[in-house]
This record gives sequence, structure tokens and C-alpha cells, in this order.
Amino acid sequence: MARSSSRGDSPAAVRPFIKWAGGKGQLLPKLSARLPSNFGRYHEPFVGGAALFFHLHNNGLLRHGATLSDFNAELVGCYQVVRDQVEQLIALLCQHHEQRFSREYFLDVRSWDRQPGFYERYNQIERVARTIFLNRTCYNGLYRLNRKGQFNAPFGYYKNPRICDGENLRAVSAALQGVELRQADFAEVLQAAEPGDLVYFDPPYVPLSATAAFTTYTGRTFGQDDQRRLAGVVRALAERGVHVMLSNSDTPISREIYLSPAFQHETVLASRKINCDGRKRGSVEELIVWAYA
Repeated sequence: MARSSSRGDSPAAVRPFIKWAGGKGQLLPKLSARLPSNFGRYHEPFVGGAALFFHLHNNGLLRHGATLSDFNAELVGCYQVVRDQVEQLIALLCQHHEQRFSREYFLDVRSWDRQPGFYERYNQIERVARTIFLNRTCYNGLYRLNRKGQFNAPFGYYKNPRICDGENLRAVSAALQGVELRQADFAEVLQAAEPGDLVYFDPPYVPLSATAAFTTYTGRTFGQDDQRRLAGVVRALAERGVHVMLSNSDTPISREIYLSPAFQHETVLASRKINCDGRKRGSVEELIVWAYA
């Protein structure tokens, strides 16, 4: 196990450029302590904010390349634009920043995907700049779509949100050079991962209660059938000699779905900050599952 480089993260370390529900920034020490000693290519099929990817990059542990993927095409597009067209993106984010920040401006930008011809009127860089702007200015950085696939998180009422972090975006762009980015269902990793590779799954979590579910990021729900399908993929990869790690909420359902004699597991405490009710935030138990010696 073990596994962080002695170099550690420095103040100039690359950071996630987008906030995502269930982001793993505060769980990194616990994930890092459970990494395999050596691994080949790194795969992350639920990329989200990619906190573990950036941690591995910062510590020089991505020696054999990486593939980042997600079913959410808009999210994958953000990574592609940051990698390939970062200066154009920074310029557009600066334009958003120069606007007088207000609820009215936020709602106007949020409404773009409610207008006819959204994808024809705005090119990919403009759409990505919009996504990052909304992510930095909406309530709690919550990426949420309604059933029509329209962004519907409310205004965040921040005094001075940092809409454009050009220094970090350029560092992220450099970190993503040579990284394969794919819009794909998580099961496609079965065709890509080889024995000795490392696959980290950070799926939408099994809800802690009937009212705690937050599993819709793409206009579709990630339910128990998807969780069980994912467990099958985890087992199939492990049986082929692929190093597999997964995190999820620690609930009776997730234990029933994911725990197996072939896997090691541990319960850890993590903070949850995505709940709109501040009284319901705090430390919760999460389950880390891994399959390698």
C-alpha cells in the first residue's frame, strides 16, 4: 500500500478546476494510503472533479498514462477544452468576470440552455465557459440538471466569486496533455483496462436515506440497478488482475452490493457539504473497497 511520493503537494500543485458533488479532496489521504505500490495506466470512469487524478499527477505517480471518462458529455467537454483550448477558455471566463456580478446576470447565463438552438448558438468553448461560470457562482457549486437536461441549480449569493483562475487552468491543461478523455458508460473500462492497471470508481453514491438521494447529474438517475451493474464490473476487473478501488456511502445496501470475500474494505469518516440544509452537513461514514494485495 502506500504510496504518496515524498515530494507531496506543494502550493503550486494542480487543483480540480470544477466543483463536483462528492468530490474527494478531503478524502485524498485515506485513498492515497490504500493505493497499490505499483500500477500501470490509471482509469477513472466517473471523473467528476478528478481530485485523485490530480493528486497522482502532483506526486509523479502517473508513469503509464491515464484515461478519464464520464457519461456526462458536458463534463467531459470541460476537460477537453481545458486541455486543448485553455487560452480561449480563459478569455471567455474573463468576460464573464468583467460583467457586474448579479443574480440577474447569473439567471440570464443559466437560461441559455432553455433557448432554442442552444448547441447551434454557442460553440463548445462558450458552453464550457458557461458551465464553469455557473459552477463558480451557483449555490454550493452544485451541478444539477432537471429532467429536460437544463441546468437548474440556484444562484449562490457570493460576494466575490473567483470565476477565472487562469493560473490553475493552465496548470490543469498541462497535466491533461497526453491524457485520454472519453464520454462513455463506466462499463467501457472493461475493454480498456489491462492487468496491473488501476481503476478508481467514484460513482453517484447509494443514498443514506430516501430523502438524501442526489444521483442525477446527466438528466438520468443512477439507481440500484446501476450500482449492481457497477459491482459486476468491479468483480470482473479484479478477476482479470486489474487493481480496483471504489468509494461509496457506507449503508446496508452498498455493503450488500459491493462487499465480497475477494475485496478488502474499510469504513472512513468524510465530510459532506453538498446538502442545501447546513444542519444536515457534517461527517458521515464512507466505504472504501479495493482489490489488490
